[in-house]
Amino acid sequence: MSSRLKLGINIDHVATIRNARGGLHPDPLKAAIIAQNAGADNITAHLREDRRHISDIDIKNLIKKLKIPLNLEMAPTHEMLKIAINSKVKRVCLVPEKRKEITTEGGLNVLKNKKKISNIINKLQNHNIKVSVFVDPCIKQIAVCKELRTFSIELHTGEFCDNKKNKKEEFRQIKKSAEFAKKNNLECHAGHGLKYEDVKQIAKINEISELNIGHFIIGEAVFVGLKKSILKMRKIIDNSRKKNFYLKSA
Repeated sequence: MSSRLKLGINIDHVATIRNARGGLHPDPLKAAIIAQNAGADNITAHLREDRRHISDIDIKNLIKKLKIPLNLEMAPTHEMLKIAINSKVKRVCLVPEKRKEITTEGGLNVLKNKKKISNIINKLQNHNIKVSVFVDPCIKQIAVCKELRTFSIELHTGEFCDNKKNKKEEFRQIKKSAEFAKKNNLECHAGHGLKYEDVKQIAKINEISELNIGHFIIGEAVFVGLKKSILKMRKIIDNSRKKNFYLKSA
């Protein structure tokens, strides 16, 4: 049987809604616990430098209360490095960050910032923190991640989700990148912009072991509730994975 594809739920935009009014509701921790009870394999939260959604207190509460792993997304900066180490988080995903961007616009340029990122990775690993790097589906970037001994990579799926004209080519690049990562003993994750329809294709790439999805699931939760939106995503992922397995076996 094909390996089960893990599902991580990003709860950043629960905090975005909370912060719009400056109060305590809705609580990202409550959303994380609902996701945990709905079968999520991990919770992802991005602590941005400007704290536009997730806060330092949120991270502390998530680590303290969750029974599933917290995947802390962070920019490769000394401030974030110190927070990750002091919080005793077990998983970190390094992501690029621009102050004026609405959301993450692409993968981290590991090739260009190799020395700086290598230093951050080494310090995190010295504290037994598993490090992933969010990269575009590019063989050269993944090769540098392998050289820097990262535990895993997360492929940026935004271009695939948004690009209607070259969707087949974007999918081919993701599949090729996932295969390259697997051959080089890098665990391969994927995420960004994934919706129900996009997941049907991405879940068929057996080399990908985990998907991290946030904005779409939180958006759907407005209409059907968080638990139902997660369970529907989980069902689509599982069905797509199984279908691909049986087609390959036939």
